[in-house]
Amino acid sequence: MPTERTPLSRPRLVPLRLLQFTGLQLACCAFPIAVFLGMALSVVVWSRFNPPLARYDALLIYVVIVQIAFVVLRLETWRELAVICAFHLIGLALEIFKVHVGSWEYPDAGVVRLAGVPIFSGFMYASVGSYICQAFRRFDLHISNFRRWPVTVLAVAAYANFYTHHAIWDLRWVIAVGFVVALWGSTVHFTVGGDRYRMPTAVSFVLIGVFLWLAENIATFLGAWRYPDQQAGWHLVHVGKLGSWALLITLSFVLVAAVKAEEGVLYGDGAARVTGPQRPDRRSRRAPR
Repeated sequence: MPTERTPLSRPRLVPLRLLQFTGLQLACCAFPIAVFLGMALSVVVWSRFNPPLARYDALLIYVVIVQIAFVVLRLETWRELAVICAFHLIGLALEIFKVHVGSWEYPDAGVVRLAGVPIFSGFMYASVGSYICQAFRRFDLHISNFRRWPVTVLAVAAYANFYTHHAIWDLRWVIAVGFVVALWGSTVHFTVGGDRYRMPTAVSFVLIGVFLWLAENIATFLGAWRYPDQQAGWHLVHVGKLGSWALLITLSFVLVAAVKAEEGVLYGDGAARVTGPQRPDRRSRRAPR
């Protein structure tokens, strides 16, 4: 006979749910973790053995192999790969501009560069898109009251501000307030251990920004790139970068959300499902994505 599910509020379930949540987060971070492992290994190899292949070029080969493996192993769908590649190009364009104006630099050797920026750097942005794609699936995300067009306009404005604030006013705080207004009442619903949780969408952006700031510190420590004030030695990246990451994540989120909407994800409090129902004539030919 069916039994009533133990209420989520029971204190004894909290440690288990936290453990399950951490496990799901690590699974969502599979691509970023793979990128960091490659960076760490490259530091050891190139500091001890100095192989003939440039470090940045080796990292490019490595991340391409990782990306192919994710698709072959069906950890990502073709639609997800498309949006990840789009964010790769968006990130690479930003890297080229920021390196050109001296915001940071890539000090190691590498032949495969575009306007002085190693191509592998775009995969660091792609890993953010991969994380969000995985989170939609593994946490069975639903977003209620998600005002797509206002958020999209603000996300584009946030991205443009990374370019324009060097020449005109920095509008990041104005854009941040705009996000608070546009996302007011919007909630992310997610599943952990069979139970549904919810969190304000704006808070989720800030939390992701915090983790990206931590990831940025790890990446600079491993010599992926270097800020001007790190010339004399590594130290923590300024905490102000946290806000920049929180704004940038919105663009990746909007891109992935558009793909998930195409796949049939519901934005609301309805029954949990990651993709829309399969068409009757396709059920026998392929499994749901």
